Amino acid sequence: MTLTFKTSSPSSNRSTPKNSPGDDDSHFLHYRSYRAHTTTLFFVLVSLSLFVIFSLYSSPNAIYFATTRQAKPGTVTYVINVRDSSHIRRIKAEGVLWPGWEVMMIVSPKENVMPRENNYTCFYPNGEKLTAKFAVTLPFTNRTTFKCKLPGIYRHHHPIPTPILASSRSFELSPETRWPDLPLWNFVVFDTISTEHDVVLFVKGPNRGLGSNKPPGTFRCVFGEESDSAVKTTVTSSVQEVFRCPFPNVTMDYPVKIYLERVATEKEAMKVVPSVAYFSPKRRLVETRERALLCATTMVYNVAKYLREWVMYHATIGIQRFIIYDNGSDDELNDVVEGLKSERYDVMKVLWIWPKTQEAGFSHAAVYGNDSCTWMMYVDVDEFLFSPVWSNQSKPSDQMIRSLLPSDESMIGQVSFKSLEFGPSNQTRHPAGGVTQGYTCRREEEQRHKSIVLLSAVEHSLYTAIHHFSLKGEYEWRVADKEEGVVNHYKYQAWREFKAKFKRRVSAYVVDWTRVSNPTSRDRTPGLGFKPIEPEGWAQKFCEVMDMRLKRLTRKWFGHPEKNGYRMAWQR
Repeated sequence: MTLTFKTSSPSSNRSTPKNSPGDDDSHFLHYRSYRAHTTTLFFVLVSLSLFVIFSLYSSPNAIYFATTRQAKPGTVTYVINVRDSSHIRRIKAEGVLWPGWEVMMIVSPKENVMPRENNYTCFYPNGEKLTAKFAVTLPFTNRTTFKCKLPGIYRHHHPIPTPILASSRSFELSPETRWPDLPLWNFVVFDTISTEHDVVLFVKGPNRGLGSNKPPGTFRCVFGEESDSAVKTTVTSSVQEVFRCPFPNVTMDYPVKIYLERVATEKEAMKVVPSVAYFSPKRRLVETRERALLCATTMVYNVAKYLREWVMYHATIGIQRFIIYDNGSDDELNDVVEGLKSERYDVMKVLWIWPKTQEAGFSHAAVYGNDSCTWMMYVDVDEFLFSPVWSNQSKPSDQMIRSLLPSDESMIGQVSFKSLEFGPSNQTRHPAGGVTQGYTCRREEEQRHKSIVLLSAVEHSLYTAIHHFSLKGEYEWRVADKEEGVVNHYKYQAWREFKAKFKRRVSAYVVDWTRVSNPTSRDRTPGLGFKPIEPEGWAQKFCEVMDMRLKRLTRKWFGHPEKNGYRMAWQR
């Protein structure tokens, strides 16, 4: 919109001959005319400015700039560009009800959005408009995600309507707007990964709980959203939250939505599992690099303070590459990872936002890491592989872990090590020198094991019990003697650290310690109740055997003597 005003000025008026009759009156009239024009222009400018400010304040999407320019003497042109309202639009996105009464909105890969803008909004049928906050950009598919709160009115509503995601609060809903049912987190296809030959689906719900795996023939994979053009393939494996099926043997417009369908039977009708996942043919998942013999992977949530010690220790004894699955951390994890990379440690971070999916994440890692790793060690960041025979070594060697593995000619596809669980050891806060220095007293009984797996030996189903994988029939599984190697598990730490860790367990089948259920489960902490209250005498619990071996060893290898003790290499 353009507004043009002509104004008069002393220099632009035609002059009166000097000393002519009425000269004073003429100057007065010219001055009064100029002042009148100026006054009018002033009020126009003020009114126009107020209009612009009000418009920007009340509807920031309506006007995006106002400029003033001098076209020629006596003419002032004000240009106000009104943004085309076509940018205010509905964003194609799938939703899923997240824990904590949030809705995760996952934008279609065919949509182009600017996630850092602040106007994205979730619209609900009752008229509520709630801010859609940018969450993350998913790896592999580069899909943008937003989180919206679920209004209280729908928290006991079934089914829950999926909100409409729009680019502005000014978006106008059509009277014909449809509100599809919102998938719940406990029943949804949430991710996929492709191999050379098939696609792996990660699905919550159908195989809920231990020992409830349905036969593969019970399901089919469905490629495409339109029923008349969708392509279906048979499911070849159905274990835990992992389903596998062949690629469709047709040309499709990738990426394409992928679902899991339960086949109809005489007793049950066909049922489709809702999906927020898309499929594309395999591309190289890991940037081209030399294949590593030994990798390590783990899933983390807000454990940045432990990562340097864990990486530096294991890198020194033979781990060449670390693949960190980030389960939605909001601490300094990114900074720590970048710092390690700057120090030439090969650390890769994979964003894995899905809650309570550690088993699925480990299965994903077996596929993801297969292109760049031969053996994969699956241990947590509070777990350290240690062999008693290393105690006599004056310095570490990158062949130490390799010496614990079978020869190339062997058909052993997995080596597991018993775990020793350490207690708080009288610590009341995270030890400055790290867990290997601070926790030195443990339980006597050996606990569960952790494993190093030959990825090419992993069974087609990708079944994992966190501690080990199922192997192909021709491979054997070996459990090492504790004199060969053990895993020091610094599990029961200072109360503040323990409480934070167990507040959010990532495993799908591990019980929540604050819920009054399964009191005899092995996942329960002995003597710990159901409330996040520090038990009496916590700092002295689980102390049956003093075990200083790894403390002495890491101090010898990584410690630098100082006036008041030692400073470890991983301390910043």
